[in-house]
Amino acid sequence: MKEIVTAKEFNALATQDKPILLDFYADWCGPCKSLLPVVEKLAKKYEGKVHIQKVNVDRFPGLAQKFGVRSIPALFFMQDQKILEKAQGYQSEAALEALIQRNSSVEV
Repeated sequence: MKEIVTAKEFNALATQDKPILLDFYADWCGPCKSLLPVVEKLAKKYEGKVHIQKVNVDRFPGLAQKFGVRSIPALFFMQDQKILEKAQGYQSEAALEALIQRNSSVEV
């Protein structure tokens, strides 16, 4: 799973036509560590259909601020440069799959 580390990377990603799930996290965050295997599994499952990428709030605070991230983990589902849904805190695999299904026409 790829990590966004620059504004240029984010802007290139945001202009693509595929849906995007951003996972804002920090290395020191316990719930973030618990969520990582779930997000990585979904990244593999939806590879080529949904861009699932992570953003370290300590390394890229500007993007976290742009999204209004106040607590982590924070997940944002986007398409066409618009935030369609957001979730905070640990999310189960089923909850994240439901979020993807609700907000896109992507099929597994």
